[in-house]
Amino acid sequence: MSRILSQFAVTSDFRAVADGLRGQQVIDLMRAGAFIGALLLAWISMRPFIDLSDMLLTDVQMGNEVWTYAAFGGFAVLTVALAMRDGARGFATLLSAAYLALGAWIAVMVVMSIEPGTSARRLVLALSVAAVAASLMLLPKSQTELRNWLAVAILTLLAVCYLGILLVPNLSIHLATDPQEPALAGAWRGVFGHKNMAAGMMAMLLFLGIYVMRAGSWLAGAIAVGLTLLFLINTEGKSALALCLGVLVLTSLAAMIRSFWFRAVVLLMPLVLLNMIGIGSVVSETLAAISKALPLDASFTGRTDIWTFGLEVARLKLWTGYGFSAFWGSSAVRNLPQGMEWAATAAHSHNGYLDIALALGLPGLALLIAAFVVGPLRDFQAADEGCNNGPLAQALLQVWLFGLYLSSLESFFFDRADPMWFTMLVAMFGLHYLARFRLAE
Repeated sequence: MSRILSQFAVTSDFRAVADGLRGQQVIDLMRAGAFIGALLLAWISMRPFIDLSDMLLTDVQMGNEVWTYAAFGGFAVLTVALAMRDGARGFATLLSAAYLALGAWIAVMVVMSIEPGTSARRLVLALSVAAVAASLMLLPKSQTELRNWLAVAILTLLAVCYLGILLVPNLSIHLATDPQEPALAGAWRGVFGHKNMAAGMMAMLLFLGIYVMRAGSWLAGAIAVGLTLLFLINTEGKSALALCLGVLVLTSLAAMIRSFWFRAVVLLMPLVLLNMIGIGSVVSETLAAISKALPLDASFTGRTDIWTFGLEVARLKLWTGYGFSAFWGSSAVRNLPQGMEWAATAAHSHNGYLDIALALGLPGLALLIAAFVVGPLRDFQAADEGCNNGPLAQALLQVWLFGLYLSSLESFFFDRADPMWFTMLVAMFGLHYLARFRLAE
């Protein structure tokens, strides 16, 4: 009898172990699926291959869909729940002074918004996107998992984009028949609504592809780098390509520098210069003369007109702004004087820092700079000093820095489910965690 009971106990132990292994395998599959699925949701969106032939540009940039809210809300619950199993300490570190102060100011600006309902609704999606981005880097248990999952997501997106070019070129390439910007005919855009977004995303994917290659997956990484570079060139996104090359050079230089302040000068001085010769050219004749003397379009492809308009209306609400994501398309840009009617259809000001001033006022801009400009650079410095400065830290630094630079010419800060904003958020949160924790090899 005792022998039977002993055999039964052993069998029960084996079953418990087997059930535990199966349960762990299910969790591992869920982690991988959530990571890859969230990236593809943000990158491909719920509305890929948009037909621009009968659509205003504002429809592309400011689509407000129930399914997008539901999808990101669901992924926020899933990714946070999965990350909390082992990453609760990581989430706790996000309760920093910079993040809390910025969050509190945004909440105030929702209440004081010229359209509180619009601001509140858009804040819900922005918070869901941020929750997903904050969770992603806590899901992989090792660099091998992170490398492999990133490779799958990047190559999947590239496959979809290239299939679009081959099978539905009218929905993947700008056409001369597009009513908004026929001059862009021939520029590739893939799943994205505009070639500028496609160019920015391909530059960010290039940095991540280099990481995949440096982390040991040479074939997948090399394919990703080659395909992203080819697509980036065919988007005809000259600004994104130039900034991408600049970021590669500057981050390589910064890796050889140990002083935080010297690094700050090397990496952030170009950001200051970009805004001085860009948006600064519409407020200073001296800067305008310098800008005209440079070998580039002094109007920055028509951006100077919208910068002038944005600065004029920003002065009217310099300290409070117009409310979180509430300016463009609102009553503030209606009843415009003759010659300014185009502003009613603008989706943003083509400068992220100006748009933050419009939405959150100067205090909000200062808090954003503290949280999203100074903070990540300090995190990279801490990761470097803690010997956590490998290929991953370098790639995240490149994605973040490229996002900062590109925001001098585009606007995607807090732009809900914008793929470049999401990718930049993942990079910033990744640097935050690398400054505090080590990722297993």
